[in-house]
Amino acid sequence: MDFGSESDSYSDSGSDDSICSGSCHAEHILQVLNTFRQSGTFTDVVLLVEDREFPCHRATLCASSQYFRTMFIGQLRESRQTAVRLKEVSAAAMEHLLDFIYEGRVRLQEESVESVFHAADLLDVPALSRACVDFLEKRMCPSNCLGLIDFAGLYSIDQLLVRCQGILYQSFEKVSKQEEFLELPLDRVLELLDSEKLQVQEEVLVEAALGWVYHRRNQRKAALKKLMERLRLPLLDPVFFTDKLEADELMQECCECRLLLQEARKYQIYGREISSERTKPRRRSGWAEMIVVIGGCDRSGISRLSFAEKLDPISGKWLPSATLPGYSKCEFAVCELQNDIYVSGGQLNSSDVWRFMSQLNQWVRVGGLLKGRWRHKMASLRGKLYAVGGYNGHQRLSSVECFSVFENAWKAVAPLLLPVSSSAVVSCAGKLYVIGGALSEECNTNKVQCYDPVKDQWTYVSPTPFSQRCINAVSLNGSIYVAGGLLDVIYCYTPKIDAWSKAAELAMKVESCGLTVCNGKVYVVGGRDEFATAIDRMWAFDPLL
Repeated sequence: MDFGSESDSYSDSGSDDSICSGSCHAEHILQVLNTFRQSGTFTDVVLLVEDREFPCHRATLCASSQYFRTMFIGQLRESRQTAVRLKEVSAAAMEHLLDFIYEGRVRLQEESVESVFHAADLLDVPALSRACVDFLEKRMCPSNCLGLIDFAGLYSIDQLLVRCQGILYQSFEKVSKQEEFLELPLDRVLELLDSEKLQVQEEVLVEAALGWVYHRRNQRKAALKKLMERLRLPLLDPVFFTDKLEADELMQECCECRLLLQEARKYQIYGREISSERTKPRRRSGWAEMIVVIGGCDRSGISRLSFAEKLDPISGKWLPSATLPGYSKCEFAVCELQNDIYVSGGQLNSSDVWRFMSQLNQWVRVGGLLKGRWRHKMASLRGKLYAVGGYNGHQRLSSVECFSVFENAWKAVAPLLLPVSSSAVVSCAGKLYVIGGALSEECNTNKVQCYDPVKDQWTYVSPTPFSQRCINAVSLNGSIYVAGGLLDVIYCYTPKIDAWSKAAELAMKVESCGLTVCNGKVYVVGGRDEFATAIDRMWAFDPLL
């Protein structure tokens, strides 16, 4: 048989053929090496962990761990030792780690996975570290997320930390009923109650705090006041506040908590007159302080506007609000009470009063003023509204009316000492202050009139350092701030010392501007400039800066 010449039967394609046995070959090698390890065959180093010895192969350890590679290849003394002691690793975790190095798989359990991760992290076996993290991520739940947050923070495992925090923030009601939460130390519970990221209603946090105390009642009841101070008790649902919190046995026993309960009660009656850190809604609660702008005039000052808008100062977004029915008036008064907004009077001699019910996003008519007026002001004081002074088309008014929400009616109270219009009116420290204003078309006053609702009596206090009309005032942290009247300064009055001072400078002169407090800052909104042109600018002033 002729096989032909060698040159005929062989063709050189310019490349070598390769043969691969696949992953089975690698697995076989690992199995053989593991058998050698278990029998002590060819082992050249012994790892001493706690009271156990682990015979191993240096080459195998170096192939999986940068820690061992550095130890055995470098100039460290361990490179010459036949036995190496490892600290900070448990024998059980070391056994899992060596199983992984020699077998390529590991049998993890919830009670041991963290110690295995610690060993893998310390000895730099990244593949095992990732396997431990994957194991934990699949088992995250409300019952273990707090412990995993600590674990992930300790080892800077960002992905695990973020996912566990997501469970905590979104499912805190479930988390707060778990043993992990109930066994937390006080400082950690306080940290959680302070959080602005929890996506729950305040009632859930109150129940969580009470549940934590009752879990070890005798040891923890002394911490009740510290816990309640962190909670927004004034913002609780009134029924929950009465039936759950006030009726709670420990709350009734805790004398230190009575002032907190009293503050909440006053807030429910007086509204924003009561102000503290506990009256500010949490950012994720679904509630937020908003600035509402109602009506006014266009830039020319001719057209009167009836629409309303609200601004979220945190996001900077303006949103439409319900339009005041048939109220394209001007020079009316506006005031907030118990989270609702009231509008009264306006040109010409209107006695209408409307209430914006914030929860319904709807305006309703309420009891009308006894006397029609405009260029007056309103303020809330001790849970009631006061309509003060103003103009009736002929003269400045000294009359003052008080509105009871429960009676839906106005009644006359002691008149002003000096009739004024376009003044600033504000409540502070339990009293009403009427600041400046117009006595006539040509004359303004610098007098400040103070009303005591208990005595139903007006007195004068220190006059202002200016004599202006078309001004507004707000109260914050026990002080009164005044702007407008074509002033380029915000003035501050402190009732406690009966003294005036300059608080801040504005970038321009404004009058008839809106003035309000939101999130602890004073906001100056719109108004007119010195050329009587409407402006659309806003300024924010933080008294604490």
